[in-house]
Amino acid sequence: MKVAARRNDTAGLRVCRKQAGPVAAAHYAGQLQQVERPLAAMAASYPNESTSARHAHRRDQFILQTAGVTSMMTERGHFVVPPGHGLWIPAGVAHQSRAWGEVEIQTIYVTPDRVRNAPATCRLIRVSALVEALMEEAVHMPTRYDPEGRDGRLVDFLLDEIGRMPEVSLHVQVPPDPRLAAICEAVLLDPSSDLTLDQWADRSQLSRRTLTRLFRRETGQSFAAWRQRVRLLEALARLGAGEAVTCVALDVGYDSPSAFAAMFKRELGAAPRQYLRWADPEVVLR
Repeated sequence: MKVAARRNDTAGLRVCRKQAGPVAAAHYAGQLQQVERPLAAMAASYPNESTSARHAHRRDQFILQTAGVTSMMTERGHFVVPPGHGLWIPAGVAHQSRAWGEVEIQTIYVTPDRVRNAPATCRLIRVSALVEALMEEAVHMPTRYDPEGRDGRLVDFLLDEIGRMPEVSLHVQVPPDPRLAAICEAVLLDPSSDLTLDQWADRSQLSRRTLTRLFRRETGQSFAAWRQRVRLLEALARLGAGEAVTCVALDVGYDSPSAFAAMFKRELGAAPRQYLRWADPEVVLR
C-alpha cells in the first residue's frame, strides 16, 4: 500500500494518507462519517497486538484485509479476517478489533442501503481480484469525488461487487443467553482449555443435558464443534502473525501438528500455509 497519494486534490480536498495506529485511524474514521458522498475510504496500519476501542459507526463498513490478520469481536460473534478477505459490518453494530502481526487494511464507509442485498448482520467474504483492485482505487480517490464521473462509476461498481461476493465461515456465534455467553467468553480467552462439558455445566449451575440442549438451540451446533471452531480461528490468527504451525497446534489444544493440519484442511479445504497465501511471499524455483 502506498503512503502518499497517487493523485493530488486540486479542489482543496484531502490528499490520501495511510492512517497509522488505532488512535489515528479512529479519529479519521470519525471524520469520514460526515463526508457528503455515498462512500468514504481510507487505508490504515496497526501494530501487532494493538486493539481498538469498542465502537460503532453511523455508516455501513467494509474492511479489506491486505496484510496480517484481524480478530473482530461483536456482540453476537467472533470473526477472524485473514488477507484476501473482507468483513461487512452494518451501521450501528458494536465491534472491537485486535491485530495479529503487522496489519494493513483498506476500509470504506457506505451510507446505508447503498449496497444491493446488503446483509443485516456481519458477514465475512473472500474477495475477488476485481474487488481488491476497486478498493485500491477507492482509497486513493478524493474525499469529495465526482459522483457523476469516473470515480462515481467505480464506486457503484465496487458496491455491486461487494454485494455479490460469497460468504465464508470464519467466525463463531456467541449465544445471547448470559450463562452460555459467559462460557463462550471464557473459551475465547483460553481456547486450549480442556475443561469438559460436565465441568462447564457445573460452573454454570446447569445440568449437562440443559447445557447441551441450550447450546445447540442457540448456536446450531454442539459445544464440542463450537470449541473446535474457536481453536481453528485462534490458530488462523496466530499463523497469520507468523507463528510456527507446530507451536500453534500444541498451544490451541491439539496433540500433534498432523491432527491439527488434518482438522484445518477438513474445515477450510487447504493446509494452513496454503490457505494463508500471503505467508510465503518469496517464490522458490526448483
